[in-house]
Amino acid sequence: MMTKPCTPDRVCRVLALAALLCLPWRAAAAFEALADLDRLNVVWDSPSKNSSGSMPLGNGDIGLNVWVEENGDLLLLISKTDAWDENSRLLKVGRVRIALTPSPFVKGQPFRQELKLREGMIEIQSTISNQTSKILVWVDANRPVIHVESEGPQPHGVTAKIEVWRTEKRPFQEAEWGSCWHMHDGANQPGVQCFVTPDTVVESSPRVVWFHRNEYSVWPIGMKLQGLESVMGRLQDPLLHRTFGAALGGAGFAKPDPRTLQSQKPARTHSLAIYVQTAQTPTPEAWVEQLAQSIKAADAVSLAKAREQHQRWWQEFWNRSWVRISGNAEAEQVTRSYALQRWVSACGGRGASAIKFNGSIFTVENRDGDDVRSDPDWRAWGGDYWWQNTRLPYWPMLAAGDYDSMRSLFKMYGDTLELARARNRLWFNCDGAYVVETMSFWGLMSNGDYGWDRQGRKVTDVSNSYIRWIWSSGLDLVMMMFDYYEHTQDRKFLQVELLPWTDAMVLYFDTRFKRDAAGKLVIDPDQSIETYQDGVINATPDVAGLRAVVQRLLALPANVTDAAARRRWQRFQGELPELPMITRDGKKLVLPAEKFGGRANCENPELYTVFPFRIYGVGKPDLDIGRATFAARSEQAFHGWQQNAVQAALLGLTAEARRMLVSNAGNKHGGSRFPAFWGPNYDWVPDQCHGGNILSTTQAMLMQTEGDRIILLPAWPPDWNVAFKLHAPRNTTVEGVFTDGKLELLKVTPASRQKDVQVQTP
Repeated sequence: MMTKPCTPDRVCRVLALAALLCLPWRAAAAFEALADLDRLNVVWDSPSKNSSGSMPLGNGDIGLNVWVEENGDLLLLISKTDAWDENSRLLKVGRVRIALTPSPFVKGQPFRQELKLREGMIEIQSTISNQTSKILVWVDANRPVIHVESEGPQPHGVTAKIEVWRTEKRPFQEAEWGSCWHMHDGANQPGVQCFVTPDTVVESSPRVVWFHRNEYSVWPIGMKLQGLESVMGRLQDPLLHRTFGAALGGAGFAKPDPRTLQSQKPARTHSLAIYVQTAQTPTPEAWVEQLAQSIKAADAVSLAKAREQHQRWWQEFWNRSWVRISGNAEAEQVTRSYALQRWVSACGGRGASAIKFNGSIFTVENRDGDDVRSDPDWRAWGGDYWWQNTRLPYWPMLAAGDYDSMRSLFKMYGDTLELARARNRLWFNCDGAYVVETMSFWGLMSNGDYGWDRQGRKVTDVSNSYIRWIWSSGLDLVMMMFDYYEHTQDRKFLQVELLPWTDAMVLYFDTRFKRDAAGKLVIDPDQSIETYQDGVINATPDVAGLRAVVQRLLALPANVTDAAARRRWQRFQGELPELPMITRDGKKLVLPAEKFGGRANCENPELYTVFPFRIYGVGKPDLDIGRATFAARSEQAFHGWQQNAVQAALLGLTAEARRMLVSNAGNKHGGSRFPAFWGPNYDWVPDQCHGGNILSTTQAMLMQTEGDRIILLPAWPPDWNVAFKLHAPRNTTVEGVFTDGKLELLKVTPASRQKDVQVQTP
């Protein structure tokens, strides 16, 4: 395919077309994008049977699953990104049932529930005899509070009641161990007991207040098991005395019992607020007092002002970026899936903890038809972070401009660096650090993966062969961090977060592994992701990751890096092995490792050279090697966490990328009503790996960047019309309209970046 630059005469044509609009380009594009967003709202015309028929809502930290049951009751299943229990399970905060009296939402009456993306709200309404009753539910984008507003033509009463299912202390049931991966397989270990512990309902408060408090912690168990007892004194137990809960209140409401709030008299409008908090406090009373101060701060802003600010936040969010595709039904499906997944990521992506790949904060009970198999706290694969999965919701945030949602991920891994350094010294007697593949939010390897039976084992022996010697996770992380820095140009982030982790990763490889006779690095023991586990030397993800990361380190200006470290990186770069290659049928292909045995899982590690490490791709040398390697891949699947769709787009394979994207965009969970609740695939519902890949594939088909280059339409189907706004490095935005096979409109901000744009002919 040929590429052509956006020359000055082309810019003139673009500006001339923009002048035909009634508004300036930017205002017109933003206006049209917001108006077009409304057609993507999710609308239901009937109540739901249970939580499987819920809509997701959130402010990035506090989440809700919202549904109306057939009796007219509104149900809110409340979650928070940092509601970690004693066992490192991410629990729900609780559930609230709200009933209007008389209820306009009963079965048989007109019903409409709409997720209003532009406003960041859910509106539920019933219109009878031209009179409309409605409820607005929203989670304040700027404060830790949930609002429920009701309005009707006639006075009505409101009753809100909390529903608590953690009512007594009890041991884990057999099926629950699978939802607690940190303690997985620990059921029969001496001295290891995990309990579900009860919530506390505060009777003395004028509001309905409840909380869950961790009076014990599995943190010391893991630290001792994994040989890290000597550093416990330098670190804080992240679970002990962690307390999470909420308060339910509202003007004109009274508390007839500790779990119920009731309007004192009928009125045409009512407003309830649910204030949600997590904190580690020395006593429960201190937590309650801290919650009271949070409530005071939230209530200092009027409801009308808070609603206005909330709606403005969401409009600004949707104005950051957009992708609107048209042309046929499959294109429309991709548009809807893209917008709704971005919504789900935003609702759960600005919290104190990173997004959980296995459901985010929107999991519900495990059901098989009418059979309820768990309480709402259950999720497959538990509360730990698996890097191969965790990264996938985050990669597309770069092109979307959702940088604020990436902060919790970087902070979480940054906070684990001290523990990672200590582990390297104690386990391997080497410098630096690496990111363990399965990790609690404080950085400890999952105990279930590390292994409980230590008889005859060294401290460095990890039981789970699928993740035992995966070293490339941190290289993937710092690639993302480099992209974040290049996008934002945040010098403080570079110095405080990016360089410490990157240098630690390089030091780990530099000081842990030997060199061969030629002075080249020999990474042994090693494995190529989960798929090649035995006899592996110099796994391709490690070699590709090191080559990409060290090159980016050395490309930084000398005045932002330490001179001694820079000399070390230069020396280390010369010691890196070549990518392992083979020639087959006259074509050069990348191998999964220099040496490797049989397959044990379903990944294509050789294609990590395409994504995430981007050695091969459109506009880069040796594209034919990347494409030949892709064509020869063993694993053809592309749903869930599989990366084939993203890699196809990065290689400019339009037909392949389109086929996979369309299939993924229609692959929702059959048991869930919401159209962007994917999965379970390999993980759980809603599957954030799957949703993240939908976003990344779409973006890579539209635009790819490397350094200063911006390549547009590198894998875009000519029969898909699209209007888009995406973000590129150096605080750049690219807006365009592609119609009937031609790029009709283009706007690059700042204008100085126009020279760096190339348009790929579809």
